[in-house]
Amino acid sequence: MSESAPRGGVASSLRSLFGNGLALLQTRLELLSIEAQEERVRLLSLLTYGALAFVLLSFGLMFLALLVTVLLWDSHRLLALGIFTAIFLTGGLIALVAMLRQAHTPSKLFAASIAELAQDRAALRGESKQ
Repeated sequence: MSESAPRGGVASSLRSLFGNGLALLQTRLELLSIEAQEERVRLLSLLTYGALAFVLLSFGLMFLALLVTVLLWDSHRLLALGIFTAIFLTGGLIALVAMLRQAHTPSKLFAASIAELAQDRAALRGESKQ
């Protein structure tokens, strides 16, 4: 009878350890999922800025070409075309600078998960810093 108690205790401890390991794994997978979603949002933003820069710079170049074409005509057409050209080129350059700045910012994909896994490994080795 005394032998069955330790076996039940060991089996129970192993089940508990396995359950805790699965809970830890689930938490880490959820963290990975959140980080992947954040990276998706970052890439979508980068794509949006790129598309906006492309469209606005395209319009700016079209108006610049139209401005040069109409340069010899009379009255205030030049002022209107010049203003539109300046607006589109300025907007396109601002979007382009924002896109390039964001593109040069390194991605933090899975950085939090890697740090958490390193803490888990250190804790399992008995090197906990908490």
